[in-house]
Amino acid sequence: MGKFLPALNVIPKLRDATAHSMTKLSEKTLEQTGIFSRFLMDVADVFLFMARFNKELFSGRFEWKEFGHQCYQVGYKTLPLISITGAIMGLVLTIQSRPVLADFGAVSMLPGMVTVSLIREMGPVITALICAGKIGSGMGAELGSMKVTEQIEAMEVSSTNPMRFLVVTRVLAATIMIPLLVLYADLLGILGSWGGANIKGSVTFTLFFSQAFSAVDFLDFLPAVVKTFFFGAVIGLVGTYKGYNAGRGTESVGIAANSAVVLASLLVIIVDMIAVQITDMIIS
Repeated sequence: MGKFLPALNVIPKLRDATAHSMTKLSEKTLEQTGIFSRFLMDVADVFLFMARFNKELFSGRFEWKEFGHQCYQVGYKTLPLISITGAIMGLVLTIQSRPVLADFGAVSMLPGMVTVSLIREMGPVITALICAGKIGSGMGAELGSMKVTEQIEAMEVSSTNPMRFLVVTRVLAATIMIPLLVLYADLLGILGSWGGANIKGSVTFTLFFSQAFSAVDFLDFLPAVVKTFFFGAVIGLVGTYKGYNAGRGTESVGIAANSAVVLASLLVIIVDMIAVQITDMIIS
């Protein structure tokens, strides 16, 4: 019997180890289930928010005064940042591309190449990312602070529809103004490209723009403009959603602003990828 005692002593330890492993596995399973359930709840909240937005968009009195104010905030207040960004885009792209084209003796193709690059991809995407950082964070922080200080609840008590007054006006302002900002950035980018072309050469303004726009087709311009409306809608919806559904603590304002920037930037890239694929299928 003595030689079986070590085995008998091991059995309780194995039982305890098995019970401990099962407990840890159960806790991990519950944790993963909780994460998945929270994800599903977040997805449901997003769809409910969008459904309520669409309902308020087409029903009731539209807040024209607040819409005009938001267009001013989204469009005019962003012009200095977009001006610098657009000019630098064209300047840098020209300076980087000129030596490569010079090696192939194709410097004359520089205006057309830069213009097509700006109109098709660089102008819309970079401008939308800049707007996601400035406009998305601003909307998230503004509505988040209103949520924390219970101003949204006060609007509901005073028979003012906060969804129509705060969300609809901001989303529509972003949807309309961001395409205009993209066109403005494209124009400044072409001007910056002309300046970059004259750093190591001499090209007249008329000749440069003639070569630039002779390379642009209608199919280069239309898809780029259409997708900017989706960029604006995504930025507006994400910024207002994060702010409107912010938590109660003061730190939730910063969380809403930060998450609005990250999510809006990511969705801009995803929307651009989808738009490029659709455009390629239509053209080909």
